[in-house]
Amino acid sequence: MADWVPPFKGNDTGGIIAYSLYTSGADAKGMAVDHCARYGKVVKLTGAQATYGGYISFACIWVPEGSYGRPLRTRY
Repeated sequence: MADWVPPFKGNDTGGIIAYSLYTSGADAKGMAVDHCARYGKVVKLTGAQATYGGYISFACIWVPEGSYGRPLRTRY
């Protein structure tokens, strides 16, 4: 029996978003930005497997040294 994986899963280093969420109209990048901002980091999209059952992967990285920008959480 295969394990079930939620459509959005992550931790302080990054995560994955089910490609089916993206195709259904969800703001995948916004979800990743909110997730990384919880840890005081910014998002870097690392890949997308644009097939049925695929995932969009992202990494949470520290704000670059000398940058004036701070991670922000989006609100809708």
